[in-house]
Amino acid sequence: MSLEILTATGSTSLTLVANLKVAIAASAFQPKLEVAANETDTVTLLDKKSGFTLIEANAIVKYLSNDFSASTVYEETTLHAATKQSSLTAELLTVEFSKAELTAEQIIYFAAAYPVLAKAPTAWFAEFSALPAVTKGVKAALALTTVERTKKENTGAINVQAGVQVNKQATEIIPKVGERNILITSALPYVNNVPHLGNIVGSVLSADIYSRYCKARNYNTLYMCGTDEYGTATETKALEEKVTPRELCAKYHKIHKEVYEWFQIGFDYFGRTTTDKQTEIAQDIFMGLYDNDFLEEQTMKQLYCPVHNGFLADRYVEGICPKCSYEDARGDQCDKCGNLLNPFELIQPRCKLDGTSPEIRESKHIFLSLDKLEPELKEWVLKASTEGNWSKNSKTITNSWLKEGLNPRCITRDLVWGTPVPLKGEFENKVLYVWFDATIGYISITANYSENNWEKWWKNPENVQLYQFMGKDNVPFHTVVFPASQIGTRAEWTMLHHLNTTEYLQYEGGKFSKSRGVGVFGNNAQDTGISASVWRYYLASVRPETSDSQFSWAEFVAKNNNELLANLGNYVNRLVKFVNAKYNGVLPAFDVKNLPNYDVFQKDINELLAQYVTAMEGVQERRGLEIAMAISSRGNQFLQENKLDNSLYSDQPDKSDAVIMVGINLVYILGAIFSPYIPETSRQINDILRTEALRIPDGFILPIQGGHCIGKAQYLFKRIEEKKIDEWRSLYGGAQVK
Repeated sequence: MSLEILTATGSTSLTLVANLKVAIAASAFQPKLEVAANETDTVTLLDKKSGFTLIEANAIVKYLSNDFSASTVYEETTLHAATKQSSLTAELLTVEFSKAELTAEQIIYFAAAYPVLAKAPTAWFAEFSALPAVTKGVKAALALTTVERTKKENTGAINVQAGVQVNKQATEIIPKVGERNILITSALPYVNNVPHLGNIVGSVLSADIYSRYCKARNYNTLYMCGTDEYGTATETKALEEKVTPRELCAKYHKIHKEVYEWFQIGFDYFGRTTTDKQTEIAQDIFMGLYDNDFLEEQTMKQLYCPVHNGFLADRYVEGICPKCSYEDARGDQCDKCGNLLNPFELIQPRCKLDGTSPEIRESKHIFLSLDKLEPELKEWVLKASTEGNWSKNSKTITNSWLKEGLNPRCITRDLVWGTPVPLKGEFENKVLYVWFDATIGYISITANYSENNWEKWWKNPENVQLYQFMGKDNVPFHTVVFPASQIGTRAEWTMLHHLNTTEYLQYEGGKFSKSRGVGVFGNNAQDTGISASVWRYYLASVRPETSDSQFSWAEFVAKNNNELLANLGNYVNRLVKFVNAKYNGVLPAFDVKNLPNYDVFQKDINELLAQYVTAMEGVQERRGLEIAMAISSRGNQFLQENKLDNSLYSDQPDKSDAVIMVGINLVYILGAIFSPYIPETSRQINDILRTEALRIPDGFILPIQGGHCIGKAQYLFKRIEEKKIDEWRSLYGGAQVK
């Protein structure tokens, strides 16, 4: 059909009256005629083929009814003027009809009388209102009239079930009796570099996703992290950059903080280890072990550099790895094969600072007596790894240490930059080994967050569950050294419940390397101009949970275009635009009985939501994201099955209402289940829906009801042109590491 009706845009009763006239006439005489919102303050009838146009409501009614003899002088002179002056009263409505009929005259009079008689209907008005064409026309006019929407907005037209939203966050989060209290940490990043995508997904992003999930389930959750600032790595980098260690820490703490803020990592507190609280708590744990006879003195051989006259901590020594022959292995660990080493194992060792071949000399140090603590530690590992469902690789790495048998491990170093060893004499110039000290940083950072309540988190094993996230190379320090230290103090510590670790994220077939310009680092992601939501989604989708995974620019672009944009973005945008175009943003009353396939749809969503919750409770984040996207796909299928289009709205209005309301409520749920992964997008969805954040439900619910007024559509995602793949690959490719 070439004809179309455009309703008026405005915020007066005259606008409503005009829209009622043309919408009822269209419904009565041209039921297939499209009625849409206009951008002007006049109603319009347009013949798109001939260009014929009418812009006066009464004339349009007469044209559609083909009744040009209808008497409308009284309405045009008296009622129109009174409505314009806001003085229309029941006393002015003197015309009476013996029978309700779909004539041009009755339609025009009904619309003119609507502002008054809708509140106190006469017998004729009630009879006329009940005619199916009139009911449909009134509904369309109300949905498309700004005055009705403005009225709802001004009166707070929020019709969302209470009690299903996410709880407001407390200023200071402390454990609560009778609730599930979850303490989350991610491995403290060193402050000697800019984090790359593998660092980010392996620790802070993974922890953030789980933290956001827990908070979206209304679990009482605290997420702690910060920069690891002591140790050889810091001293080495400071020497390279010709600054003091403290200056270096200040520089990189700021860089890390800014990177994580851009990635929308929602720490409850992001601290650092160079604090008085760190010294106090680390020394207290050290002395607890000392008093309980779990520390011992040993004289050990160390490598000494005769050029700068100093003992070389492990990271100051480099050489060839005895396990895999990698030429740049460190004295404590090989970055290529991941094996822990000691500097004497290295082939052709050299001083990192000046390349000199080091000498062997003796130095006295403090060792943690892991052999004495081994029986208790083994018992704890067996219980905790089972009850806490540790990730597979964390169990494998821990059990390999225990299988070999534990030996005393040195926990002091000949350095200046670190937590001082709290013993007099020859130990006064030594510091605590960073991997003994750094894990205590979780505790001290919490103490800096909440000086009076940190023990309620860290000395409350009956009421707090500790979840820790890290790359696999950090595992033994969190499952052997740190818990053994806690056990040895004989204090009641909150100990590890669930350990979640990742393998390595590789870059386009090689390794990330800042020095070689290979890979995307935290600040580079922002430079691409692609939103943090897309980066978070992609990294979570390739999270290396059970094996190494590959970053790929082609896959990055494909996931944005084919999943975020074409699936989730399309579903939300299609529904919101339809509601705004056909209902003017005001959601209709509905009944799911008008949906013949509702039971099947509800069953499918319930099953998917149950799988999602199971995956997330087990911290299977990659799987959780796949299921969330499957729920969005089911939403798109639902719209296709029910053929949401102009014909459905015109021919089956009750079904259209139900499709809209079920679909919009699924949008609300999608906002909740995607919130751990892409929080900015979820906030956009809630802004569009004009709702508070929904608590992640166990099954499909319908909290948004008729009469609720939503906002305008927003673009959630933008298409990335495929030519960007080669551009970015060239920019961040560098020389691949062999």
